[in-house]
Amino acid sequence: MKVLVTGANGMLGTEVMRQLDRLEIPAVSSTIDDMDVTKLDVVRDVLHRECPTHIIHTAAFTLVDTAEKDKLLAYQINAEGTKNIAFFCRELDIELIYLSTDYVFSGEKGDPYTETDPTDPINMYGMTKLLGEEYVRVLLEKYKIVRTSWLNGLGGDYSRNFIETMLRVAKTRSTLSLVNDQVSHPTFTFDLAQALVTLLDVNVYGNYHVTNSGECSWYEFAQEIFSVAGVEDITIRPILSEQFRSAAKRPRYSALENTRFKDLGLKPLPYWKESLKEYFRRRRLSDSLSVPQEGQSPKAMQQ
Repeated sequence: MKVLVTGANGMLGTEVMRQLDRLEIPAVSSTIDDMDVTKLDVVRDVLHRECPTHIIHTAAFTLVDTAEKDKLLAYQINAEGTKNIAFFCRELDIELIYLSTDYVFSGEKGDPYTETDPTDPINMYGMTKLLGEEYVRVLLEKYKIVRTSWLNGLGGDYSRNFIETMLRVAKTRSTLSLVNDQVSHPTFTFDLAQALVTLLDVNVYGNYHVTNSGECSWYEFAQEIFSVAGVEDITIRPILSEQFRSAAKRPRYSALENTRFKDLGLKPLPYWKESLKEYFRRRRLSDSLSVPQEGQSPKAMQQ
């Protein structure tokens, strides 16, 4: 086995590389600097040179609101870039694990989504990720599409994740309004990375939903973040989605039922509140990690 990880310097990709290294699985890290997934010839050259048996494709345009404005770039990275990867996976008989999102669903079902539920994205980010899914399904037989949600972790430009954003806001404001009618699963990259590496040895292909256990709203998530972090001098006010202005519409209830993962006898990911505590434990221990400055170049979008 030899695994190539795209977006290896991103929030999830960093954790995947750590997990592969811990298990001593031969791996190749790939970033936009050495393999821009939007360039077919570059993808061809890298995959022919490295000859991986598996690819974990974490590279993506993940800025949900920005995708409404930069539609072409989001499409090029999430859809065309994935098509390029899938095309050469087919040619070279490489198994592909493609990271997708709960945002491929509308959020109107009212119950957790299963792997077989029809998709219906309501924003450009979800649309481009769904197109990536469709390219994978059309081109490949040996693939796993892994949908997840609300990622947080300490890799890459982690200053943009929700936890760090809340901690930063708490330093300058005493009150905060957060949406309480959008619900899903906070998922942590260190847990998801372990699940992805576990799936390398699973010979059952198709769609998977993989998230941390338990669900909450953004408002409830922030409450728990401040509680664990010991932040007391901030008041959070719950609001409706209509009261919060954003460029992209978001699904109200996009919880994912991890049916196939559990049916295979694989260990469910921990309850999100326990992993939030683990996040802060790792954060305290990571003295060598410094929070990156706000803002990023287009290169950093492939995470």
